[in-house]
Amino acid sequence: MRLRARFWPRVGLALSGWGALAVTGLPGGSPLRWVPVLLFVALGPGFALLLPRPAGARPRPGARLEVLALAAPLSLSLAALVATVLYVLAFFSVALFLGALAAFSTVAAALPAVPLPASVVPGPRKDP
Repeated sequence: MRLRARFWPRVGLALSGWGALAVTGLPGGSPLRWVPVLLFVALGPGFALLLPRPAGARPRPGARLEVLALAAPLSLSLAALVATVLYVLAFFSVALFLGALAAFSTVAAALPAVPLPASVVPGPRKDP
């Protein structure tokens, strides 16, 4: 049962980018189009890097706040980097931009999370 509890958030994070890419086919200016894209670009890749916790990790009380505080800057930094590279190479398009971020999020959700200082409660020390 613990495997399921850790599996579904990873699947959701992996599919969120592809869902944002899919809604770009809706008519322009519709909130059903820009809200998922904005939420994914602003938070998706950062959460994909930070949320999948290791199996034995017990979160501290400040861990969720730390993830929330770091997810947006990580996502926006990665989005700016991808957009800049695509623009410099003269390949920028919304579909390619979102596809690159979605592919990154899919791979990042499948890998272990980045360790955070507030994320794990240290166990008892064993003296050598």
